[in-house]
Amino acid sequence: MKLTFFSLLFLIAVPAVFAQSSNHQQIIDQKASELEEQVIEWRRHFHKNPELSNREFETAKTIAAHLRKLGMEVQTEVAHTGVVGILKGGKDGPTVALRADIDALPVTERTDLPFKSTVISEYQGKEVGVMHACGHDTHIAILMGVAQILTDMKDELAGTVKFIFQPAEEGAPVGEEGGAELMIKEGVLKNPDVDAIFGLHIWDSTPAGVIEYRPQGIMASVNSFKLVVEGKQAHGSTPWKGVDPIVTAAQIINNAQTIVSRNMPLTKQAAVVSFGVIEGGVRHNIIPERIEMEGTIRALDEDMRQLIFKRLEEIVEHTAASNGATAQLTINKGYPITYNDPQLTQQMLPTLERVAGSDKVNLMDAVTGAEDFSFFQEKIPGLYLFLGGKPEGVTPAGHHTPDFIIDESAMLLGVRAMATLTLDYMYSNQ
Repeated sequence: MKLTFFSLLFLIAVPAVFAQSSNHQQIIDQKASELEEQVIEWRRHFHKNPELSNREFETAKTIAAHLRKLGMEVQTEVAHTGVVGILKGGKDGPTVALRADIDALPVTERTDLPFKSTVISEYQGKEVGVMHACGHDTHIAILMGVAQILTDMKDELAGTVKFIFQPAEEGAPVGEEGGAELMIKEGVLKNPDVDAIFGLHIWDSTPAGVIEYRPQGIMASVNSFKLVVEGKQAHGSTPWKGVDPIVTAAQIINNAQTIVSRNMPLTKQAAVVSFGVIEGGVRHNIIPERIEMEGTIRALDEDMRQLIFKRLEEIVEHTAASNGATAQLTINKGYPITYNDPQLTQQMLPTLERVAGSDKVNLMDAVTGAEDFSFFQEKIPGLYLFLGGKPEGVTPAGHHTPDFIIDESAMLLGVRAMATLTLDYMYSNQ
């Protein structure tokens, strides 16, 4: 009798949840369509007025003014220039965080868009053009749209929403803290405590209207490294009188390539070790005393990441010693793996399929790019998605390039997805 009773309750409750979701979906879809032109207008404003990491002053003011107009509790100057809006629903339930990154890049725009950026700023002591060359302008506009829709539906919210507009995803300036890690340190996931977090990234190689996802590692960890090789200066005609740091550096670079090819279990996950900078010497016939190199380490498995660190340190030390040189390796902290909680991913997959259509929600390969959304996911369950933004008939120029463009029609699906994920999570976790 007890089993029958609870089975009956389940059969009654499940359709009720689906009916509630369906009703919410209709409201969200209608409001998102009505708001689409405004979302595009916001995006164009931010695209035309980009700001670099930890310098997003005007961007933050525009966001904060919008959230205050909606009647939210608003926190500013979080992690320097971050903005957080808190929306308390009409019913009890979990706290959901939604995150958008707000910084631009030191890239000079080369598109012919009528709202292209002509902003000039300073980066690492150099005058540079500034551009939203990774789509963060779309992320801001999408989340502002979601904030307006969920505020309109405030009485229907079963819980609290934190809208996190995060600065410095591309990395804080040298000598400064910033980004997701600093926001967490300053308590962005507390008061009230966040139960789950959702984020997305526009993607210029995936058609508009498509959502891509992956459980577990979806983006790699990233660590930059710096390597200084010290030798002994000599005339180029008598190399035996010195210790050649150039030859040593070349051997280190070649030997480091064996880390991935010979030490990584590549059937398990991908890994990358790349050198991007090598500097030293002033004249063709002088063997210099010092060479400086920089590079990047990427991994989709934490054990593999640690093994790369260990092997690189060993190779640097022993290769330098074998040449009579010395070498100092510094591996920076970087970002952890962007790890989608498997249970949360599975729970929210039906929501994504309902919003976009099951044929437009695709399991993707992992990406060896990195994201500091990963710091949030170290603390709480998180789901990070890729939103297709490829303009039809256009060959993608790629992110972080002067010719980066996206299809603005893609943002409508982003607004609908983020709003619906919030409501569905709330009602299924009351």
